Amino acid sequence: MSDQKKYLNRSDFLRLATLFEGGLVVVAYVIGWFADVDPLAHLTVNPAAFVWGVAGTVPLYLMFVISYRLPVGELRDIRRFLIDKFGPFLTACRWRDLIYLGLLAGITEEVLFRGALQPWLEAKGGWAAGLIGSNLLFALAHWITPVYALLAGLTGVYLGLALDVGGERNLTVPILIHALYDILAFMAVARTYREERSRVF
Repeated sequence: MSDQKKYLNRSDFLRLATLFEGGLVVVAYVIGWFADVDPLAHLTVNPAAFVWGVAGTVPLYLMFVISYRLPVGELRDIRRFLIDKFGPFLTACRWRDLIYLGLLAGITEEVLFRGALQPWLEAKGGWAAGLIGSNLLFALAHWITPVYALLAGLTGVYLGLALDVGGERNLTVPILIHALYDILAFMAVARTYREERSRVF
């Protein structure tokens, strides 16, 4: 019975995700106030940003598919963790909930890490310091295992580089990449969990 309740606990999961991720925007603005940085200073919505965002999602998601389907060592453990811990909640969500969760994470995490932290650390120590420092923090924020943190940190570097793709800094690009990637990854985890449950029952 407890598994079934956990499986159906959609509203609590969405509420918790909203509170946690929304809190990151508060943190971004506290940092922005302290560091005199506007987290949305480089947010520009235009067709070029959408093209770069969609195109930038492709290689990142391909890497996810490869690592997700490669059952070796730490990658197998990470896959198992994602399915066991998030699968029940993601499966209980409707498709529009998964889109909401992906957009929520993409917007709030990018506003914090690429909108506030990266420019602040750049102002302190230069471009490389901003890119590396913000993504060390990004890796720590995603610490599940050392390998997962490493992969998250490398993903953060990719998103940090995407901030300046096309020659003009635009926060919309990493937001779109992050959001689209998360939506696709959430759908993959939910699908795997459903398939495993169907084999059991």
